[in-house]
Amino acid sequence: IIIGHENRSQLQDLDGPENSSKVEVLILPNQYNQTFVSRHNIPEHNLTQIKLEIDRRNADQYVHNLQKYGLSLGPESVVIVVQVHDRANYLKILLDSLRKVKGIEKTLLIFSHDVFSEQLNSIVETIDFCPVMQIFFPVSAQLHPKEFPGEHPNDCPRNVKKDQALKIKCNNANHPDKYGHYREAKYCQTKHHWFWKLFHVFDQLTVMKNYTGLVLLLEEDYYVAPDVITILQMMNHLKKKDCKDCRMLTAGNYDKTQSYSINSGKVELGHWISSRHNMGMAFTRDLWKDIKKCTSEFCNFDDYNWDWTLQHLSMKCIPDKVKVMKMKATRVFHIGECGVHHKGKNCQPDNKKKQIETQLQSNKQHLFPNVLSVGGQSKFKLRDPKPNGGWGDKRDRELCLSFAKGQG
Repeated sequence: IIIGHENRSQLQDLDGPENSSKVEVLILPNQYNQTFVSRHNIPEHNLTQIKLEIDRRNADQYVHNLQKYGLSLGPESVVIVVQVHDRANYLKILLDSLRKVKGIEKTLLIFSHDVFSEQLNSIVETIDFCPVMQIFFPVSAQLHPKEFPGEHPNDCPRNVKKDQALKIKCNNANHPDKYGHYREAKYCQTKHHWFWKLFHVFDQLTVMKNYTGLVLLLEEDYYVAPDVITILQMMNHLKKKDCKDCRMLTAGNYDKTQSYSINSGKVELGHWISSRHNMGMAFTRDLWKDIKKCTSEFCNFDDYNWDWTLQHLSMKCIPDKVKVMKMKATRVFHIGECGVHHKGKNCQPDNKKKQIETQLQSNKQHLFPNVLSVGGQSKFKLRDPKPNGGWGDKRDRELCLSFAKGQG
């Protein structure tokens, strides 16, 4: 997609014959005239209006800040996709960290929402440091509060026994999960949203149509280091040299102690394991195509976690298993101690933010390493995870499968 390409010379880094063929998307500053219509004050109880607004925005695919920055995407670029639920205070902290990232102005930053909220939209619309797009998960619990995929009044209670469920004729009585439990709407949405978002970003967005570079997945309660984009680009180069079959790059890790002085420029190679490598994942369309071929396996695996499901795909469906290159000194941090699963004592995101900022400040001289090198192999063995359940309901499986048909 090239808009205004007759003025290509304005973008100096694209000059020269060696680069001209590599530009996959080029929109020049001040060449983009689409007008953004911001419909504010939609009451949050008016679901019909919200649904229309979501459909309109998803169809428009409006990119904010193109007048200021333009957009040039190629194989060296990093597109960032953030999955957002409803925690505005965390989202603001993530944006504070993204604002400080070197090279962010050349990035397309996509927010994928499963809650339509004035507050969240206003926060996103204040971003002035890079091109930004919002997409909205159209089959959300917010839009279906009293029916699937929200909670229908006749849904089976989680712990009712199957024979009792059949007697009371509650919805989907025939299909509890492998542990005998019935679905809980609040836990199912994340996996649906995660899968839909990838279909939408890779297969539905015009601006992404020819893009072959990295897509970095973040969540609303993350915090990123200022060199995260630089590091991913360096990892991508190192991969071509030292790990051609590494198809996942992971910029984050959960190690309790981080040694930037020793590990700042070191990566570790291994098989992708969900509990160790699911934070700050980046990959290209190439891996997405293989995940997509495993749609049936993804949607029918009895686990409500997208990451455990992905590990199962790596073991059972994706050719050659997913190999990962991960940073030994993390560039992505998890602030959301009180998310869906975590009930940590330190639930003040600002405290956690201060800790991380202090850590990054005291290791400032170790960020932006001159070179990356392989500093070992992961000792963790890949295994097919035991399914956690929560995904026995036929309706969840059918909805999940529908995304591949473009019905989301």
